[in-house]
Amino acid sequence: MTIGARDALRASDVIVGYKSYVKTIEKYAHGKEVHQFAMRKEIERCKKAIELAQEGKTVALISSGDPGIYGMAGLLLELAADINDIDIEILPGVSAVNAAASAFGAPLMHDFAVISLSDLLTPWEKIEKRLRAAASADFVTALYNPKSTKRNWQIRTAQDIFMQFRDPKTPVGVYIKSNGEQNCHISDIASFLGLPIDMNTTVIIGNSQTYVADGRIITPRGYRV
Repeated sequence: MTIGARDALRASDVIVGYKSYVKTIEKYAHGKEVHQFAMRKEIERCKKAIELAQEGKTVALISSGDPGIYGMAGLLLELAADINDIDIEILPGVSAVNAAASAFGAPLMHDFAVISLSDLLTPWEKIEKRLRAAASADFVTALYNPKSTKRNWQIRTAQDIFMQFRDPKTPVGVYIKSNGEQNCHISDIASFLGLPIDMNTTVIIGNSQTYVADGRIITPRGYRV
């Protein structure tokens, strides 16, 4: 959480969000009006936030990570496009790709792509096309939503695609954050599926220049050293 987001929570009258996200910021919710929603109720969350703001209340609609990266910012702006009686401010947060990169060292020092493997809102054919494009263009690639109990074949397909374009020993970082704790595992394209991977995991696949030194993943920017 950034300082700006923290201050906005403190200044708000109302907090609106997915119930699991609300639980993480309980200490900022004391004495405030709180509206919690189940998973896949994104539209309802945004509509409730807009309704409350139109009543003159200061509303914090929360996301995990950064609201503009697979978060609530885009949907809220779409739904509020024709509403002129409220002010909307998007406050940045720390996305999983930033947190993971810092934990591993410096894997994102050159051009990179971020791709979600969830096909709930995006057809798999489009996701696979993006994976092939990123792999063939030698982008460092971060994978969000890599695996769930029912959706476990997509990460294997992603591995197969990257194996076509990268050395099997290309470094891969598997970052898991749960209950405020982070676990970082460094592997390679050929072996990383042996690590624990779920929906709270971020996978960072290095490019052809990425290497591991002193337990850190590094992608050179191109400076002479």
